[in-house]
Amino acid sequence: MFPGDLQRLPGGRSQRRRPSQTPYSDRGPPKKTRKKLQVIICVLLVELCERFTFFGIVCNMIIFCTVKLGYNNYLAATVNLCFVGASTLTPVLAGWFAETCLGRTKVLYLCAFLHFFGTAMLPVVAFPFEDFYIDTHHMTHQLEHREQQILFYTGLLAAALGIGGIRAILCPMGAYSLQGYNQHQLLSFFNWFYWLVNLNSTVVFLGIAYIQQSVAKNLGFLIPFTSVLLALLAIHMIRSKLIYKPKKGGSLLTTLGVFLNSFKMCCLHYRYLSGDVASWLDRAKENNGGRYSETHVENVKVLAKLFPLYGLQLLYRACITQIPSGYYIQTMNSNLHLSNLLLPIGAMNVISILPLLLLAPVIECVTTCYLSMDKTPLAPAKVITLGHACATLSVLAAGLSELQRKAYPLVEQTLSGKVLQVSSMPCFQLAPQYILLGLAEALVTPACSLISFQLTPSHIRGISLHFLTLSYGGGCFLGAFLIQFVYFLSGGNFYPNTLHDGNLERFFFLLATLMAINTLVCWSVSYRYIDLSVQGKALTISPLTEKLLHYKACLRFYDTVDRSYTTTSIESIL
Repeated sequence: MFPGDLQRLPGGRSQRRRPSQTPYSDRGPPKKTRKKLQVIICVLLVELCERFTFFGIVCNMIIFCTVKLGYNNYLAATVNLCFVGASTLTPVLAGWFAETCLGRTKVLYLCAFLHFFGTAMLPVVAFPFEDFYIDTHHMTHQLEHREQQILFYTGLLAAALGIGGIRAILCPMGAYSLQGYNQHQLLSFFNWFYWLVNLNSTVVFLGIAYIQQSVAKNLGFLIPFTSVLLALLAIHMIRSKLIYKPKKGGSLLTTLGVFLNSFKMCCLHYRYLSGDVASWLDRAKENNGGRYSETHVENVKVLAKLFPLYGLQLLYRACITQIPSGYYIQTMNSNLHLSNLLLPIGAMNVISILPLLLLAPVIECVTTCYLSMDKTPLAPAKVITLGHACATLSVLAAGLSELQRKAYPLVEQTLSGKVLQVSSMPCFQLAPQYILLGLAEALVTPACSLISFQLTPSHIRGISLHFLTLSYGGGCFLGAFLIQFVYFLSGGNFYPNTLHDGNLERFFFLLATLMAINTLVCWSVSYRYIDLSVQGKALTISPLTEKLLHYKACLRFYDTVDRSYTTTSIESIL
């Protein structure tokens, strides 16, 4: 009898443990491997369906709004950018809501339902009732314009909230276990991660754009509805394994609270209090009369060093959003015929994706060669500056292309059943601006993710990536605001409904000027992010130290003892 064969029961009795009938070598690892493989397949399937749904909605929204709903160009572009911005921001909000309110499982079910509901509303708006819904008196039944708008915006809002929940809970960046990787490995991961995302975008833009524009017209919005069924099926298959539970770390609300409390304490300092601190954020510490611990404030100070980088991404992202807005309108008003084939407008988006698909392997090879020769590759901060310069040249090229496009005579072209007067200039002459903007995205996005991940401590990297996501979403709303501002300031001349009657090139030149200034500022602050060898270190102190600092704060606040004596005593104890 082996020592492990007896199992002690309550009351002092013992019983013989039954020997296992399964050999140890056949248990555990194979089953665990199968589950892990199943989880990987389901996560990839869900991410594919989510991206397919998102790009399926965005792909031809402008032509749907202008042709089907009768919107002007500026309003259609604004709606498109607001949806993209909302879909970018909602993962941060859904992640916070899941952690603090309902829990991840309930939020996932709620967002899946909203996703389903939103993508079901869009086909209702897009369905051609005039072709199919005819009663016995041969009267067509159409949705009223107001009803169409209500259903359309309700569907977009529900879809954006659903997309956010699925991205935050099922496909977060933290699920890829990036701890312990060096700078080269992290850059390689981000390059290939965005490469896969854009490979999916290529398939979507080619397939969905052609179906929506040429084959089924407005019925193409049924594709997101079909795609969400696949996502729900994947969630149902293994919902307990798809939910990634991140490690407990800093909170986004705590980070924002530190800033607000610091600002409040600074105002009180100038009016009532005295004493200097090294940083204005230090006034939020408990030992300076604030509400937050030493650890929380020091973590926020680490994040604050990245805020200039995040702020510079706002205008850059507004520039990138010209692909689904300004560039799309330019392409829609150009000659899309190639021999006897009418190209989908989304085909031009593929041209902007090609640099990302081609540049990722090139960057990987060049970086590997540099490291093998003991040379240092180009710093990510300089790569970001180079990408901003490419975005500036892209918008400048768009303005020059618009001047050239208007010089061509007008021809008739049918899009989604409507005959439009467009320029006879071939749409492929717009390719340089698409290529430059795709090149900028290939350079900037992986480098920004690398810097945000590398310069922060491990337990607040999620917060850092959240702020980067907020800058991306904010850039989309900034792009929508610029369109509205320029339209009303110019009386519709800078963003016209009929491009030949206005000056869209002036909008592009204005954006190029702003982007050039943004690039110079980025170059001037890039030195702060050159050295990534030393990662961000957060301050961690013991509970005893926290109590002593809090005691020191009470003494200082009420002025009950000499301040210098208290400081010296506590520092000697620490």
